[in-house]
Amino acid sequence: MDSENFRNEVMKLTEIGIALTSMQNLDELLEMIVREARAFTRADAGSLYLREGDQLRFAVSQNDTLRQQLGPEGERALFSPFSVPISKQSIAGYVAATKNNLNIDDVYKISTESPFSFNSDFDDRNNYRTRSMLTVPMLDRNDDVRGVLQLINAQHENQAVAFDRNQEDLVRSLASQAAVAVNNARLTAELKEIHLDTIYRLSVAAEFKDKDTASHIRRMSHYSAALARALGWSNSAVEQILYAAPMHDVGKIGIPDAILLKPGKLTDDEFKVMEGHTKIGAKILSGSDSDIIQMSETVAITHHEKWNGKGYPKGLKETEIPQSGRIVAVADVFDALSSRRVYKGAMSLEETFGIIKKDAGTHFDPECVEAFETILDEARDIHERYQD
Repeated sequence: MDSENFRNEVMKLTEIGIALTSMQNLDELLEMIVREARAFTRADAGSLYLREGDQLRFAVSQNDTLRQQLGPEGERALFSPFSVPISKQSIAGYVAATKNNLNIDDVYKISTESPFSFNSDFDDRNNYRTRSMLTVPMLDRNDDVRGVLQLINAQHENQAVAFDRNQEDLVRSLASQAAVAVNNARLTAELKEIHLDTIYRLSVAAEFKDKDTASHIRRMSHYSAALARALGWSNSAVEQILYAAPMHDVGKIGIPDAILLKPGKLTDDEFKVMEGHTKIGAKILSGSDSDIIQMSETVAITHHEKWNGKGYPKGLKETEIPQSGRIVAVADVFDALSSRRVYKGAMSLEETFGIIKKDAGTHFDPECVEAFETILDEARDIHERYQD
């Protein structure tokens, strides 16, 4: 490789590294790593394994030939999750165990004296022919193996050829950048999980005097996120409402126990006091620079507004109500009706949605109700996952 080409390759590698550091969603990051590595080496296919203890978990696979034959869905259906031990018997395991690259011109011609061998099951099942393979470890800053990147069938004039040995060090560098990006993405995901858990716990503190439960808060927040996704919200906005929805009733912390815990029907004056939890919640959450807290404030003060303008506290109607409030209104009532409480039994999800659907256009935004119907299977999974 001449110096000009080498400089171009390094520049390309730098651009890829910058792009990797900006990606926070782990699944999207893994797909991007394989895609960019394949483009860098002109590989027909590629796979990525993540280290989990003393195993490598098969996480991503891409194959242009099979995608062209079967389409994206057909290609994805060919790959099932599996794990391989970190040992010298498999190609990926050998690279993880030794931290050495393997650049093999033809995997079907691996010497019988090699400690590793090629498993041809995938080729046999899918009429595919793996020839060249470049496999490199994904090493982090501490030189610990975080995964293995495997590239298959370098292409030249639509033929599988050997991988350029001059690119090995560059691909290894790319894999190391990928390892750092994966670590960062995992740390971000862990911090988000801790953040969300903290929100749930603080929301439970506000609900503790009431008869709602932590599971209710988890369910309604996940219903809200699923509904927002069905309405076409971006991934970042869906994540925001997942975090914001649990704080919808935070203002109940300011409602006197005599009203909040009253077993019978509230008087008109008592109900006026109860309505105040929306304003109390908004006041608690006001003045923040955080997008999540700002949405939480909006949700707190609008989730009891009704499509026909007969809700509270402001009597907003239709699209005067922010969509986040309309979404949480559906999610909150859906869970309240479908959950068992000491004072009532649980309705089936079908019965519950029937009531929601009947109130579309009066209590609820018809568009939200229509979108919720498309996620009933997901809602059922959420309902079962977060039981009281």
